[in-house]
Amino acid sequence: MRILRKTSRKARSVREFARGLARTDHPLLVHIVPIRRCNIDCGYCNEYDKVSNPVPTDEMLARIDRLADLGTSVIAFSGGEPMLHPDLDGLIARIRQRGRIAGLITNGYLLSPKRIEALNDAGLDYLQISIDNVEPDDVSKKSLRLLDKKLQWLAGGAHFDVNINSVVGGGIRNPQDARTINTRARELGFSTSIGIIHDGSGLLKPLGAAERAVFDDVMNRINGGRQVLKNLYSGIRRFQTNLADGQPNEWQCRAGARYFYVCEDGLVHWCSQQRGCPGIPLSAYTVEDIRREFLAPKWCAPMCTIGCVHRVSTMDYWRQPQRQGNGVTHGSVGEFS
Repeated sequence: MRILRKTSRKARSVREFARGLARTDHPLLVHIVPIRRCNIDCGYCNEYDKVSNPVPTDEMLARIDRLADLGTSVIAFSGGEPMLHPDLDGLIARIRQRGRIAGLITNGYLLSPKRIEALNDAGLDYLQISIDNVEPDDVSKKSLRLLDKKLQWLAGGAHFDVNINSVVGGGIRNPQDARTINTRARELGFSTSIGIIHDGSGLLKPLGAAERAVFDDVMNRINGGRQVLKNLYSGIRRFQTNLADGQPNEWQCRAGARYFYVCEDGLVHWCSQQRGCPGIPLSAYTVEDIRREFLAPKWCAPMCTIGCVHRVSTMDYWRQPQRQGNGVTHGSVGEFS
């Protein structure tokens, strides 16, 4: 079963990659929030609360259908903690029924053998957990010691791809923990990545000497193995080298077009850190909005550390330059999509 699902997943990924190269007027990846509440509280996180109710299932299904109608390649649940939504499995199944690739970003606390099997049955394609330290502290509760049993269950039972992300920066007290986390994840057969924690606006916090040494070591381990081939998406990481040096990147951020973030209120934002831009209801978001945002430069791009946006935007690095203003000029996206 694992081999069949992996083969099917690769075929669908290749199909969506080819479609993304051929056309630019559809999203490649959308993160959607089914619940803002989270079951833990990490000191650096600004993306959760302790009181929000789940988005009603009918509303979530309508949003998934709208994203599918826009041609979205990958729809991934974020939060808060998306596994707190009581109908998450049905929402994943709806993504797959609409022919889209289904993803889940979770802190991992609610995983169990039974829940992993339910995610298999729903058709989940990939799951990511960010683990911040070996032992929990007041900065982060996402620790290897508390999650290692969950990782073992995933290694033994998941029919979906699993990526484990370790982090440096942002007040993480023991940067060397990233080495331990990366090593353990690779032992269990997962793809791995490393990220630089951003500040409250999604921008860079430069790495200190100890953090940079760990970052370089983990990056070398990832690049020296088969990780890039195993997971082409997380393997896109050249942008992180400049960030680790505290230097800006020159790139064309395609947020609002190829990637965007749908909050629990159903509004479209560039990303989780730039909520309110553009802040348009998903139900009213159109191909024209996608074309406008594709060409509109983003003020926050040079020092941005949001890896998913960088990686998705890589698809179109060679395409038409962005312009100041509303982005809709002659030679707009529609002329070559």
